[in-house]
Amino acid sequence: MEEENKTTQTVAQDSKGLSIASMVLGIISVVLICIWYISIPCAILAIIFGIVGMKKGGRGMGIAGLVLGIVTLAIIVIIYLLAVIGVASYTSTVSSML
Repeated sequence: MEEENKTTQTVAQDSKGLSIASMVLGIISVVLICIWYISIPCAILAIIFGIVGMKKGGRGMGIAGLVLGIVTLAIIVIIYLLAVIGVASYTSTVSSML
C-alpha cells in the first residue's frame, strides 16, 4: 500500500516538474522575444513540456506554458511576415523611383 502511494507521488512530482518547466520556458520566451535565437527554442520546448505535463496530470502550469509558447511563436511569425512585407514594399517603391 505504501509503495503504491510513493509511485503516485513520484508521477505527480514528475508532471509538476514538466509543467513548471513549461511555464518557466514560456515566460522566458515571451520576455526575450527580441532575442530570437533564445526565444524560439524556449517556446518550442515550452510547448512540448506543456503537452507532456498536461498528459501526465499537471494541468494549470502546463496550459500556461503551452499558451505562452504558442503566443511567442505567433508573435515572432507576425514580426517576420511584417518585415518581409516591409522590405518588399520598400524595394518596389525604390525600384519604381529609378
